Amino acid sequence: MKAVVFKHYGQPDELHLAEVPMPTPRDDEVLVRVHAASVNDWDWQLLQGIPFVNRMMAGLFKPTKITILGCDIAGQVEAVGKDVTRFRTGDAVFGDLSGCGFGGFAEYVCAREEALSVKPETMTFEDAAAIPQAGLLALQGLYIKGALRRGQKVLINGASGGAGSFAVQIAKSLGAEVTGVCSGAKMEFVRSLGADHVIDYTHEDFTTNAQQYDLILDMQAHHSIFDCKRALSPDGRYALVGGADAMAFQSIFLGPLISMAGSRKMGILMHKANKEMPLLLELIASGNVKVVVDRLFPLGETAEAMRYFAQGHKKGKVVITMQ
Repeated sequence: MKAVVFKHYGQPDELHLAEVPMPTPRDDEVLVRVHAASVNDWDWQLLQGIPFVNRMMAGLFKPTKITILGCDIAGQVEAVGKDVTRFRTGDAVFGDLSGCGFGGFAEYVCAREEALSVKPETMTFEDAAAIPQAGLLALQGLYIKGALRRGQKVLINGASGGAGSFAVQIAKSLGAEVTGVCSGAKMEFVRSLGADHVIDYTHEDFTTNAQQYDLILDMQAHHSIFDCKRALSPDGRYALVGGADAMAFQSIFLGPLISMAGSRKMGILMHKANKEMPLLLELIASGNVKVVVDRLFPLGETAEAMRYFAQGHKKGKVVITMQ
């Protein structure tokens, strides 16, 4: 089968289309013929070998345990292991394979059945591949970590990206007053998602404009945890989803101390793959949340897709197609 592999940590030039052996499903696994896969921050970080904890998962000095990136996939079941009970050959499925060794940038991949959900019949494979990690990061950050309630003010830093575009729509569907932070070129896009207010981060710093929010969902982490604390209401919550390693360190180690010392709660979102997927699908089926796919790239242009992803120009998700 064809797959995009990498043998060294680095930039997109390390990604190469190659012929590799077809995987064989274990007793508790499903073999999926991949129709589409989406690019996530985790793929980009694994490619570079950062932060260091990713090397513990993929390989210390070079990628050995994970050589094919891609955790969000959608496709059709080709074969099932003898212990699989939820799926059969021909089923259309999608899911986040970050707990199964990645491998989505390929024509076929194996995954444990609990990592997969049935694809809604009305949804394309491309849209389904764009959902799992970004959509659930947004939902878990708002609904679980953020405990968002109707009428609260929420700020989404990085509102135009994959998770951010989901977060704006989910927050609005939950009845929040939403402020999105993005570049000036993407302000109209974020407004089109339903944001009540949009801040151009190149002209305004949300941590210094005297506004306070009940929840800050931070996809970018360009500000210190103390700056973000200033922008929280007295009982506000801050959830870090992605961004710089230094800010992640602050959220992990200083967030609990700040939370214990006062009424503001600050910390990092620990992503739970595929958890709360039925709720997310319900929001999408209702029409309150739409999947936003910026660009499609064929499998052979995965390196270019990763390069485009890293440039920061995308609005929504970048998707790899097998056809």
